[in-house]
Amino acid sequence: MYKSLIIIVMMCCLNGCVGMVIETATDAVIAVAKVPFKVAGAVVDVVTPDGDDDSDD
Repeated sequence: MYKSLIIIVMMCCLNGCVGMVIETATDAVIAVAKVPFKVAGAVVDVVTPDGDDDSDD
């Protein structure tokens, strides 16, 4: 009886820890997934002309 109660209490205490670990891992995966898009956007900005030519015609 006491073992069951201890197991249930431990499971409730660990529930928050497991949720935090999963949230942290998910945030890391999302951050890594965003990197290629940011790099591609930066490359497009560098390659694409702005249209702000300072040349005098």
